[in-house]
Amino acid sequence: MKKLFTSESVTEGHPDKICDQISDAILDTILKDDPRGRVAVEALVTNGVCVVAGEITTRTYVDIPRVVRSVIKDIGYTDSEYGFHWETSGLMVAIQEQSGDIARGVDSYKKGKGGEIVKEDLENLGAGDQGLMFGFATNETKEYMPLPIVLAHRLARQLATVRKNGLVKGLRPDGKSQVTVEYAGDKPKRLHTVLIAAQHDEDIDTEKLRHEIEARVIRKIIPKNLFDKKTRILINSTGRFVKGGPQADTGLTGRKIIVDTYGGAGRHGGGCFSGKDPSKVDRSGSYMARYVAKNLVAAGVAKKIEVQISYAIGVPEPLSVRVDTFGTSRIAEDAIVEIVNRVFDFRPGMIIKNLNLRRPLYRQVAAYGHFGRNDLNLPWEKLDKVREIKKRAKTA
Repeated sequence: MKKLFTSESVTEGHPDKICDQISDAILDTILKDDPRGRVAVEALVTNGVCVVAGEITTRTYVDIPRVVRSVIKDIGYTDSEYGFHWETSGLMVAIQEQSGDIARGVDSYKKGKGGEIVKEDLENLGAGDQGLMFGFATNETKEYMPLPIVLAHRLARQLATVRKNGLVKGLRPDGKSQVTVEYAGDKPKRLHTVLIAAQHDEDIDTEKLRHEIEARVIRKIIPKNLFDKKTRILINSTGRFVKGGPQADTGLTGRKIIVDTYGGAGRHGGGCFSGKDPSKVDRSGSYMARYVAKNLVAAGVAKKIEVQISYAIGVPEPLSVRVDTFGTSRIAEDAIVEIVNRVFDFRPGMIIKNLNLRRPLYRQVAAYGHFGRNDLNLPWEKLDKVREIKKRAKTA
């Protein structure tokens, strides 16, 4: 049976992604000097204005305006014609301390007589909030990710690359990609449609731009064997994309959660990732679920797996762990859950410890996806549990 599946991505200059990168750059700056810092920071960008708000508890100092402007400059908003400029746009910061009621359920510190932290009991660290998290993996690509989102991310990154290195002249920072793949059963068969929306200068030759994007972005990235005579290529399908970025579209942290995860092929839990330290299980629990799912698929337990975890605030042990193999497993799903619970420790403090999450990791994944990033050395992408899973699966 033939079926179509579509995923999208956006460039680092998209307004929502600007906000994700700002939030995670602030987090990384804090974790660099204060690994136990508690951070929940969100950003909003609009025409000529950036607002940063949230809750931070830390023993270090962060020059937030400097961090924000550095991110905006690095992305490429360096021309006043874009309506948003790293140096001159307005910036408001509204930060307060984390609620003591939340800290009571999450902190697990032993303090000395002077109030200094003597030891932290990570085994009993409570979840930073209630919630449900999902992780997903499939064997259809080397990234253990669905093909449509892999291609969409590659296209968006290449669009940013040709802008930054000048291979395609007249491009501006905002942009989007979208890929529709035709499947035969569960196997990718052909590229049905590829779409690029690329912001550009006012006086650009639009036909020339389309030709260059097709040659230097689409044909450069997507394997030839996926194209056929019926493949549709759409580039700036309205004919014009001059006004973009925060000048045209208000951005918010956490509004591109499907871009961040599996392109819609797997479920997403209740919260976003960016701007949250790893005590927030929206982030660490989702990374753990991906880690579990990827190792299970790599071990051959199933061709495709989704893992769900749920937590209660202040409680270390998860409320539930569930797997769905979509009928692709060779052993019963309840047996897989038993294997998972024996191999992996789902307590938030142990996730933080075992995946080494209290370090500056996060801005680099705030654009182009948190999963399947073979270009980065991400701890939740490790395949270090495959051997143990295989051993236990033999007796299941």
